[in-house]
Amino acid sequence: MRMLRSKAPLRISFAGGGTDVSPYPEQKGGAVLNCTIDKFAYATLESIPDGAGRVELESLDYDVKVIYEKPSDFLEPTGELDLVKAALRVLRRPENGEATHDSLKLFLHSDAPPGTGLGSSSTMVVALVGAFHQYLRRPWTAYDIAELAYEIERREFGMKGGKQDMYAAAFGGFNFIEFGGSRTVVNPLKIRAEVLNELAYRLLLCYTGTSHYSNDIIERQQQNYAEGRGDTVSALDATKQLAFDMKNELLRGNLDEMGRLLDAGWQMKKKFTEGITNPKIDAFYQRARDAGALGGKLVGAGGGGYLLLFCDAERRARVAKTVQDAGGRVEDFALEPEGLQTWSVRSAA
Repeated sequence: MRMLRSKAPLRISFAGGGTDVSPYPEQKGGAVLNCTIDKFAYATLESIPDGAGRVELESLDYDVKVIYEKPSDFLEPTGELDLVKAALRVLRRPENGEATHDSLKLFLHSDAPPGTGLGSSSTMVVALVGAFHQYLRRPWTAYDIAELAYEIERREFGMKGGKQDMYAAAFGGFNFIEFGGSRTVVNPLKIRAEVLNELAYRLLLCYTGTSHYSNDIIERQQQNYAEGRGDTVSALDATKQLAFDMKNELLRGNLDEMGRLLDAGWQMKKKFTEGITNPKIDAFYQRARDAGALGGKLVGAGGGGYLLLFCDAERRARVAKTVQDAGGRVEDFALEPEGLQTWSVRSAA
């Protein structure tokens, strides 16, 4: 019997989100600037070499515990933990070895629920792939893990979206990620410690009180781009350029300019498609701006979740109070330099 545990960090996105969603990166190339934070998705895998192939699955986030007596039980979607079942279908393929006949116990939970814009579903898949990486003793790199997580969530499960969440979770840290037709390049950024400390101090992560369903928003964005709608295409092009600009300003330590670019990026993002914002979010953002936020954006596809705000240093406390008075919740967080981590759990016996 073996027990393995893995954790993968959630991410906040600064610029370029949306340009990692097909078919834009295949046709024009995408680029995003993001970093991981000290909120994690966790997967615990316990294997029993009995050859029965039984799976016991428990999700703390959904308060669900199910048992699959044989592999055929998780072949079809039922509306219950279908993303995890999609992962099991891919990760327990026969080519991955005899270990795929073991009985398994899986326990999953996350520091942030789905629908918050922090990439929690993709990060959970990365954590799950990480546990199987060590369990199956496969020679997967961080690139392999990110691509496998993408295959599971986007192709096997069919959820719309891009690649940045998987790559952020697998690699961790502050990255500038470029997406091409068949190649993704992760560029870790070397940022001075004083710049990172000041950036972390001036950022606020605020839960707006509403979750979102990104699938519909991204599907409309893809359709608008495929139809060649000028406002969507030009907004995506400008968003990609803004990711390059923000990376350069960050490396130079020009943080106030980052705040301005965050606001510019948010204005562009709202042109991708309808449903990205609503009157409640707009009012919430404007109150934060009036209180001293230099810029900000929703950190996911849009529609709700977490709002990232960049504040004037002297007015940060005022912005936080304004957010709370408006019904939001300020989330404590720190920047996380590490990506996916997996380890063995020693038995108490």
